[in-house]
Order: sequence, then C-alpha cells, then structure tokens
Amino acid sequence: MAYHPHPQRVLASRAHPLHHGAATRLLEAAASAALAPHTLMQRAGAAVASLARALAPHARTIWIACGKGNNGGDGLEAAALLHRLGYGVRVSLLARPDELPDDARHSWQHARDAGVPFTETPPRLEPRDLCIDALLGIGLRAAPDAHASDPRLLQWLEHLRASEAAVLCVDVPSGLLADSGQWAAGLAGAQPCVGARHTLSLLTLHPGLFTAQGRDAAGEVWFEDLGVDAAGQAPCATLGGAAPAAPRAHASHKGSFGDVAVIGGEGLAARGMGMTGAAILAALAALHGGAGRVLLAPLDESVSALPAWPELMLRRPDTLDLTHATLVCGCGGGQAIGPHLPRALEQATRLVLDADALNAVAADTTLQALLRARQAHADRATVLTPHPLEAARLLGCASAQVQSDRLRAAAGLVERFGCTVVLKGSGSVIAAPGQTPHINPTGNARLATAGTGDVLAGLIGAHLAALHAITQESVHQAASDACWQHGAVADHWPPDRALTARALAQALGARPPG
Repeated sequence: MAYHPHPQRVLASRAHPLHHGAATRLLEAAASAALAPHTLMQRAGAAVASLARALAPHARTIWIACGKGNNGGDGLEAAALLHRLGYGVRVSLLARPDELPDDARHSWQHARDAGVPFTETPPRLEPRDLCIDALLGIGLRAAPDAHASDPRLLQWLEHLRASEAAVLCVDVPSGLLADSGQWAAGLAGAQPCVGARHTLSLLTLHPGLFTAQGRDAAGEVWFEDLGVDAAGQAPCATLGGAAPAAPRAHASHKGSFGDVAVIGGEGLAARGMGMTGAAILAALAALHGGAGRVLLAPLDESVSALPAWPELMLRRPDTLDLTHATLVCGCGGGQAIGPHLPRALEQATRLVLDADALNAVAADTTLQALLRARQAHADRATVLTPHPLEAARLLGCASAQVQSDRLRAAAGLVERFGCTVVLKGSGSVIAAPGQTPHINPTGNARLATAGTGDVLAGLIGAHLAALHAITQESVHQAASDACWQHGAVADHWPPDRALTARALAQALGARPPG
C-alpha cells in the first residue's frame, strides 16, 4: 500500500500519547527492520516536504539545514522532493558525505541525483520563504559535546532563529532535549525566534515539546506517524485533552456538587504582609468552578464580612468539618498556616495543599510523615500543587534540578508522598500513583501574574468535591481537568483585556470551547 503523509496539527482539545526518545528509537528500529531499506527515512522526508508545502506554498527559497545524523537525512529526502516540485531549495550540510550514517548517506545521494544545490552559506530569505531545521534530532544529550563546538552549527542555529521566514523543525527544534524540554548545554538561543515556528514530530510525540522550554521553542506542533503503529511502546506521559463537561441533572441541589473549604490568607497584623486575597481567590475559583457551597476560613481575624461576595460563607478554621468538605489549604497562609496542618493532614478526606502549606511540610518531618500516612487510607484524596521552587524544597534539591526533568521531579514527589502532584509551570505535569502522567497543553504567559496559582488550587478543590468516588485514577483525572480548564480560559482570553486572577476565577463558569 502506498504511503501518503498527512501531518496533523496537535490540538489541546485531544489527548495524545507521548514517548521518551528510548521508546521512539526502539520503535524506529523495529519499523526499519520490517520495511524495505531506506523506506522510513523516505517517508519522513515526504512528510516534511508535505508540511513545508502547506506552510509556505508560495516560497521562492527553502533553506534546509541538515545535520550529520538521520535527522539530516530526513531533510535531504525532503530537499529532493521539493526540488523536483520546482521550489528553490538550498541545502547546507554539516558533514562530509562519508561521515553520514548509511541511511542518511543514501538520502544525500538521492538529493545529489535530483540536482539539489548545496551551499555553505545560508541564503538570504524573505518573510514568505521557509527554513527547515534538520540539524539535531532526538538523540542529543544534555552534556556539552562536539556539536556545541562546531562554529557552523552555532552560526546556522542563530541564522534560523533570527530569520523572518518561518522555521519548520524536524522532530525537535535543534538543541532542545526531546525528553525534558530543556536546551542542551551551549545550544540555547540568546534571543527569541523572530519568524513563525513549527515542529513536525515523527513516529511519536516527544514530551519535551510540551513542557519547560519546549512550548516556546517548538511553536505549533504537528505529528506524522509515518504509517507505524506505536501501540507496542507504552507512553511515558499523555498530553491531556479536554474532558467533556458532564451535564448536571435537573434534580440536583447544592449538596450534589460538594463543599469546598479554604483555609489561608494570613492577616496583615501577623507580620505586616497581608495575604487574605489569596484565600479569597481560591474560594472564588471553587465557587465559579462549580462547587455546591464554598466555606472560607481566613487566617486574618479582622475579616468578619465579605460584602462583595455574599456567596462565600465565612467560618473559623476550627469549626470546619474536614471529613465532609474538600479542603484547600495554604493559599496565602504564610506562617499562620502551620498550626492548622496537623488537623488538616489527619482529618481531611479530600485535601489540596498549596503554597505555604507545602513550604511548611517541606520544613517539618512530622508533617511529612502525616502526609505520607494519608496514602494508607483508600478513601482519602491528596493533591499537591507546587511550583518548581516549592517542589525543590519538598524534594530537598535545587529548582534547576526540578526543571531539568519535570516528569522525573513529579514522579519523585509521587513516590515520596504517595499522592497526586501538579507540578506547575509551562506544560504543568500532573502525576499520581499508578497513573501515566499528564502534561497540560493549555495556558500561556497571561497566567504569569499574582494569584493565578491560588485560582488553580480552588478549581482543583471544586473538581475533587464533585467526585462521587475516590480512586487514584479519578483524582488524577480531576486534577488534570482542572489544569486544562484553568489554562483554556487564558488561551481564549480577549487579547485587548488584562487577565487578572480575579477575572480568571470569575470566567471559570463559562468553560471555553475545546
């Protein structure tokens, strides 16, 4: 059967399996053994050429920068096809033909036979032209190697990043580590890319395209499986899609969707740093996220009324029934949250720990033991929502170490504390015991403002409160759905309006389209 490539854009509304480089290489080896020689590289080249034509149908010049591995071979196959179709292709090759692997050398000969012109100097491009980055693929290592010392590689990378023409990256943007989304040493760009950015992931989708530095580097991600079924390789993570909104029965009442209680918001009198707003934002998010009732227990004793939000029911922390309500604990809690944590950890049936609650746990081995003990109770749900620095404190390492491999860091927190973890950041990672991690595909830099993390904590609380039964799977899915919804509001926010945390919380009731 003839192969016809159909690269598909990766949308946030659909779930996609993600695979580490090791699994992808196993899949590639098995497919290569089952197909005629050079077939897989020819398919890859055809897929690259197909997407190139779709992205820049009127390009006069297409510059293809090819490396010395199989990624470069994919670029050479694409060059031969595009040249035969009449495009003004120019290829720069980072290696001598005798340095290329067998498949890539075959593709070099294919390009030469097709009459593709080669050049050492990148051509001058117009905005409607196209660059194809086929320099470095998924086998790149984190440590410096010979690649980083090659002056032509560095010059060509800078040319790709500075070009006003769109750039199509083959598999990954060159220099990006496919598993982690971090730049390899010496290969990070000094400046953001100028032209539009696209990445065509071949055979499998790579987690590094969707977390850490990957989302900025990859731009719009496309996928082509090259006619190979990846079902034999278990994914390392799933790119979370939109969960369908469950219809609410007409006979529902406020008890049908659960209570959410929020403890947080250290008062101004304690240390001169009032943080009551954080607890209010979490409560508003729970309210607009669908909770039946929201109980707010501020740690600021001067708060006796909330005239702007009469739906929020004020309580003292000691009056809360923690076996009934889902507890969101820590938002703006400061040092005042510490005394409330032993009771929360011992009694709360459904618990979200955020912000200063996490810092308190990280600093107290007794609290850590109480947190770990919760996993022995099958009817209890616990979700931690750290940002990278909070995660580092919990793990006893540096935040740079957390960011260097976000999937591993999230897994480490799950192993240490036995609960669901939402490691926040670009491409938030949601991990839980016995579950394939999710990477959240929604959200953008509009969320980089004070209070949006408190909104997420409250929204997770609302999703937990709505669960009819507690299982590792249901809690993991609830946290993932909340992350997706939180980010999707930002993705659909009007470009001419500022997105504040309060506006974000109030917009949660109108769920954006998938």
